[in-house]
Order: sequence, then structure tokens, then C-alpha cells
Amino acid sequence: MTLATLMESPQFFLITHPLGVGHLGILQKLFLNGQQHVKEGNLIESLRSGLQLGLFELLKVRAAVVGIWKFNSSRACASPSDPLLVKAARGDRVNRPPAWMMRQAGRYMAVYRKLAERHPSFRERSETTDLIVEISLQPWEAFHPDGVIIFSDILTPLPAFGVPFDIEEVSGPVIQSPIRSEEDLKTLHPIDFDKLQFVGESLSILRKEVGERAAILGFVGAPWTIATYIVEGGTTRTYTTIKSMCHTAPHVLRALLSHLAKAIAEYIIFQVDAGAHCIQIFDSWGGQLPPDMWERWSKPYIDEMVSVVKKKCPQTPIVLYINGNGGLLERMKGTGVDVIGIDWTVDMADGRKRLGSDISIQGNVDPAYLYSPLPALEDEIKRVVQCAGTKGHILNLGHGVLVGTPEEAVAHFFNVARSLKFDTQVDSYVVGASNLVG
Repeated sequence: MTLATLMESPQFFLITHPLGVGHLGILQKLFLNGQQHVKEGNLIESLRSGLQLGLFELLKVRAAVVGIWKFNSSRACASPSDPLLVKAARGDRVNRPPAWMMRQAGRYMAVYRKLAERHPSFRERSETTDLIVEISLQPWEAFHPDGVIIFSDILTPLPAFGVPFDIEEVSGPVIQSPIRSEEDLKTLHPIDFDKLQFVGESLSILRKEVGERAAILGFVGAPWTIATYIVEGGTTRTYTTIKSMCHTAPHVLRALLSHLAKAIAEYIIFQVDAGAHCIQIFDSWGGQLPPDMWERWSKPYIDEMVSVVKKKCPQTPIVLYINGNGGLLERMKGTGVDVIGIDWTVDMADGRKRLGSDISIQGNVDPAYLYSPLPALEDEIKRVVQCAGTKGHILNLGHGVLVGTPEEAVAHFFNVARSLKFDTQVDSYVVGASNLVG
């Protein structure tokens, strides 16, 4: 697209209208500098020099939303300056295990509870850029983990492809119009990123704030897990409706899962374009399926997503986490992801043996250890790290931080992680070998 054509297009207004008349003038001068064709890199440099960084980041997100430009800064080739977590996810040799926690931002933190008193709606907190950024940075400012995950929810993108939902205080997510028939499928449409600008803007700001000091983590729900909410109409303990659909309406369920796989893959790419270094896929309820059923009803759609994302974002590590994945580890490896998250019910040494040395692993301290005496917590962290080996391990919990967890214990977890040093003379994947210095 020539610059003149761009300026005449309606998309130009969609990108620039939040910037104000003065900044629009700056853009016009940059665009009308006599060049009819400008390479993406040169255009980016021109914009960087002509705009304040915050406005440049806003322009970048707006451009990605309307699909005119693809800014590939977060998809660059592997670099020595990549965050420690990204290096470990790729299987590069590192001097210590990077560490972060699932649900590291949330109700166990006093600062979060105070914010929630002022903003009691979860959807407001998770769908307002300023609040998303503030909450996401709370654990970063308190504990300096090696990964900063965006404060969001796996259901956040649903309205963007035709599935509105509410969150009720007691019952949790509620979907008023579940999808269970061919007629219901007609409500679905391609994902509309205009409805998800707060996600892109938040990731972009987080990337600017944190830089390369830690990895910015985006995340999504796997198609099967998202489908459980859409079919059941909310949370469930039995999954009887969706499980029965595998036999009574398989064509409807497969159509739903296919639509979700396409939309979620695009959502991952959107997050990477906005600034995410790494993406975690949560198949939270995949463990509710027997292994052979998971292989038929969840894995193919994760495979599809990973394939699409890897073509567009080959340098972006992807983590797959399933709660209750002891019977699925080998099958999870076949999805093509870079990292397998292991929950606390699997011994880390056994997990490493079963998965082998050609894939990275994440986990897997039992969240309940954060209620233990600090020396016991430290011993367990070291045991997990010893079992995982010196390459391809991201230290995490085996599940999310529990409500009521002492902040002192979370701080100790990260302090211990930073204090660890690998003995580089030890074979990277020798399970149980003494791989720590000191």
C-alpha cells in the first residue's frame, strides 16, 4: 500500500483518530515526505522519532487491530537480550531457572484487594487498560518475577466472536445462550479485534514498562476448555452436556471447536503483535477427559492453533498447561508446543523422564507449600529444580496461587529462585544429579 493510498483510506482514520489533531499533523508530515513506498522498518523509525513513545505504541496497536501493518518487533529472531524465561523456554542454557507463578496477580495481595474494593466488577478490572496494567504490574513491583502475565481471563475474547457472557459473584461465568445445535452455531462470527483493544494496549504498555527485564506473558484458553463454558452455559463439575455431545451431536461440537481454534489462534497472534514474548495455553478442563477422548476432542484443535501460530510467530514460545495432566504428558508433547506445564500431582523427575530432553517443562511446586515454614518451601523448590535439570525448565507452581497465600511466602519463593545457580559442568538433563552450585 502506498502512503498516499493509506492516507485516503478509512483505516487511516481508525488508526489515528485517538491521537488528536496535532499529532495527526505530525503523521501527515511523516507520510508525505516525498516517498511513495516506505519499508516497514523505515516507517517505524520515522514514527518513533516523530511521536512520543506512548503515542507510537498506541498507533502500533491500532494499526494491528485494523490489519494494515504487522509490527514484528516481538517476533524477532532469537537474541542474547531475550528475557531469561524465553531462553529457558527455547531450551537455551541459562545460569538459573526463571520463575513466575500462575495467578501471581490477584486476591492474595493486599494491594489488589484494595483496588478491587474501588472497582468491584471483575470485568471492569480485566477489561480496562489502566486497571489491567496496574494489576499486572503489582507482583512485578513486589517480587520481580521473571514473567509478567497480563491480568485477563480465558473468557475475555468470547464477545469478540459472538458469545456474550456475564460473571456473577457467586456462580461465576454465565453464558445466557449456550451453543448446542446447528442453529446456535449461527451466532458465531470471525473474531473482531476492535472489541479487544484493551488487551493489545495493555500488552504494549507492559512491554514498554518491563522491557526485556522479564518476559511479558499472554494467554488463552484451549478450544475444549472454552467450549465447556459455551456448551454448559457456565461452570460445571460434571461436564455431562458437552461430553454427551461428543456422541449425540459430534458435528455441532466439532464445528464449534473448529471455530474456536481459528479465533483463538488469531487472538494469540494479536497478543504477540502487541508485545507478548510468550503465550500460555490453558486447557484447564482437558484433564476431565479420559486420555483417548482428550486426544480426539482437544488435541487436534490445539495442534491446529499451534501450527497456525508457529507459521506467523516462529520465535514465540508456547506453553501448554492442563490441570490434572498426569495421564496426558506424552500426548501433550505431540501438540508441537515448546513447553509442557506439569501440575503438582506429577513428580518432576518422572515428568522429565517421560517427556525427555527435547522439550522444556514448567512447574511444579504444590501451591500448598506456600503455607509451609519457609525452610520447607525452600527445600521443595530446590528438589523440583534438581529433578528438572539445568536446561529447559521454568520454575512455577503446579497450579495457581491460592487465595490467602502469605505474601511473605511468595517473596521467599522468588528470592530462592534468584539465589540458585546451576553447575554448568553437570549434564543438563541428568535427573536427580546435583546440578546446583552451593
